[in-house]
Amino acid sequence: MARVMVIGAGLAGSEACWQACRLGVRVDLYEMRPKVMTPAHHSGEFAELVCSNSLGGSSLRNASGLLKEELRNLGSLIIAAADRNKVPAGGALAVDRCGFSAEVTRALTGHSLVTIHREEVTRIPAGYDGPVVIATGPLTSPALAEEIMRYTGRSALHFFDAASPIVLRESIDMERAFFGSRYGRGENQEEGDYINCPLSEDEYASFHSALVTAERALPRDYEPRELFEGCLPVEEIARRGRDTLRYGPMKPVGLIDPRTGRRPYAVVQLRQDSADGRMYSMVGFQTSLRWGEQDRVFRMIPALAHAEFVRYGVMHRNTYLDAPSVLLPTMQSKRHQAVLFAGQLCGVEGYIESTAMGWLAGRNAARLALGDEPVVMPPETMIGALAKYICTPRNTPLQPMNANWGLLSPAPGDGAGTKKKSREIMAARALEAIRRIL
Repeated sequence: MARVMVIGAGLAGSEACWQACRLGVRVDLYEMRPKVMTPAHHSGEFAELVCSNSLGGSSLRNASGLLKEELRNLGSLIIAAADRNKVPAGGALAVDRCGFSAEVTRALTGHSLVTIHREEVTRIPAGYDGPVVIATGPLTSPALAEEIMRYTGRSALHFFDAASPIVLRESIDMERAFFGSRYGRGENQEEGDYINCPLSEDEYASFHSALVTAERALPRDYEPRELFEGCLPVEEIARRGRDTLRYGPMKPVGLIDPRTGRRPYAVVQLRQDSADGRMYSMVGFQTSLRWGEQDRVFRMIPALAHAEFVRYGVMHRNTYLDAPSVLLPTMQSKRHQAVLFAGQLCGVEGYIESTAMGWLAGRNAARLALGDEPVVMPPETMIGALAKYICTPRNTPLQPMNANWGLLSPAPGDGAGTKKKSREIMAARALEAIRRIL
């Protein structure tokens, strides 16, 4: 019977495994956790979310929303599990991270075509009877990272990423906070889906000063130039100017404090992180501060003065390939086409983007195992556009890429309408292409 090996059971690896099974192919799924842990993971569950519990916007007017809808139509395990473990988050799809990971784990461990191997892979197997998908993600173990560099013939690039703290709901001072979504967006229009922690001008000034002078816990080989702009630590944003946070994660626009009837000077938003509503994460507060400093500085936010932090923010190194020189748009290695790569290791950034590359790699690995030609996704789809972007040669080094409208080429005549209308046309065109594939 046709077989595929998948190394790594994160979002991309789990999705790749599921898609291969859907085509009737047996899968050997290798995951080193919990025997060997990473600096950011906390469990041995599959598809564990190590940063935010938000998977991005849901609307088809949002590029991430379109990517989710494409995957939903394509039978994605990750999207199905996310939909069933959804928690309130305004216009975004956020999940109870424990319930979500548990469901993905159950689906794969209980599948008759999947054999789970709880062990670390340090070498790409040369004698395996079938294609191999490497989906070890941004926290690829040092031994396997060295092997990948040897195998691809090129050095991997890297950057640093950070995760936000999580606080207990009952420890938030609701006398100094209020519910609300910016501009009244969200499922609960009367109260809003976020807890908002306002700061006055003086409170913000003190907080900003403490944040930029706080001690950081940085990896030994940290370099600021390697930070990914889409996920900067909050203290790094603050260093760029006194008001930078007020135009970023702490912007008060679209919010009214019911205690004063006015817009706050600045606000920290907290988003529900668990289905029971007991845990909330600090939105946009990825951080590299030492844990003791986080405890000191973040308690300067009035509503969090007595907060109980159930998880502090952490910073870790992300590893990804120089995809234009290494990969085909099918996610196959150019040098060894029975070896495929998936997820953030490919050079995409984000949960759903990683899942999409997992879908593509898993599908193509199964097709190769069955003796079929691999597929290249149409460039008018967000999945296809992402794959095309990361695999296209360029004069500058590849930077990790999120789903965005700039990846899609407008159809003839799109420019004649509004931006909203143009995006609606691009979304409709993408979903029609997905229907043709199905």
